[in-house]
Amino acid sequence: MNGAIIAAHSAEGLRFLHEEIPRLTTRRQFLNTAAVASGSALVAQSALPDLAWGATPSPMNILILGGTGYIGPHVVRLAVSRGHKVTTFTRGRRKPELPPGVIQLIGDRNGQLQALKGKTWDALIDDSATNPEWVRLSAELLKGKVLQYLFTSSTGVYYPYLQRGLDESTMPHTTMVDPKDGSESYGVQKAKCEEIVRAAFGKGSIVARPSYIVGPGDTSDRFPYWPQRLAKGGETMAPGKKSDPVQMVDVRDLVAFDLKLLEERRGGTYNAAGPREALTMEGFLDQAIKALGSTSRLVWIDDYEFLKAHQIPEAVPFIMPEGNDLGHTTIKNGKAISAGLAFRPLGETVKDTLAWWATVPEERRAKPRFIITPEIEARALADWKARG
Repeated sequence: MNGAIIAAHSAEGLRFLHEEIPRLTTRRQFLNTAAVASGSALVAQSALPDLAWGATPSPMNILILGGTGYIGPHVVRLAVSRGHKVTTFTRGRRKPELPPGVIQLIGDRNGQLQALKGKTWDALIDDSATNPEWVRLSAELLKGKVLQYLFTSSTGVYYPYLQRGLDESTMPHTTMVDPKDGSESYGVQKAKCEEIVRAAFGKGSIVARPSYIVGPGDTSDRFPYWPQRLAKGGETMAPGKKSDPVQMVDVRDLVAFDLKLLEERRGGTYNAAGPREALTMEGFLDQAIKALGSTSRLVWIDDYEFLKAHQIPEAVPFIMPEGNDLGHTTIKNGKAISAGLAFRPLGETVKDTLAWWATVPEERRAKPRFIITPEIEARALADWKARG
């Protein structure tokens, strides 16, 4: 793809994000246009100077284990826009609008891998696994059939985060201590998946460890809380201390980094945590409010015990920096930045997430899984004021 085409896609992608998405009123309208426009938006990011992408060195044949959830559709569209041939392997339960030419294989990571047998690919992106056994099955089958295996892990492998400023030299936590701790279980499983990939593919293995993944298409109701709440304006509860650190990475920046690693034939492990510079909860809310033109008036509640008593243990990207989460949002990302990880403006992520949220099914928006419900917020604000 030459520079002129990239520039054209960049302009069209930005126009779509800021002019067309807000006009879309139904999920069908969004999906019908997203297959093309999301790809344009992703190319716009990959054309940013600090990402330093040139022309695609040579088209690759890429297998994506997943491809229809949250991360998958973004990486599929970007890969196709970069001239690569893409095959997805899923259970076929979701029917996203993917670009023409994408080969869709059906199976299951639990051992129903027949559709993958007898085929070869240049690279593989595994963005759907938390079960080490599933990773072992795919790694054993595809060893010698795939040159590069990129595994989407998590900074959760460092849990418990007992120190600040953890980097890739920190050994992941691989032994369960508390079977009731879901965060520990998740991190240990991801760490064991990493070990399997490295053992099978050696120098051909790549591990990306993102922090909280945010942006359009989010399958959780964590980060979308903030754009929709700030858009409503008025008196708004801000949990935590203004100086509490926060981290997140836009899903589009993550997949651009993943693809760049594959195209440049890199190996190794990278903390894909954002943003580039340290960010506080106050900085996050200030930038989000400005980006949305919000009329929110923040009321800071900085008492952690009060927040816990009111069922507000977190509000992504906010997490209480104490105990096992002391260093959760201070992960070092210098190695990934040196390898090409780049970040779009936070305001763009917030605006695009809000525009996308308006297109999700009404039943989800009517009963979101937000930790902070209007009732919880109102009660917390009233009790905080009563406390004086």
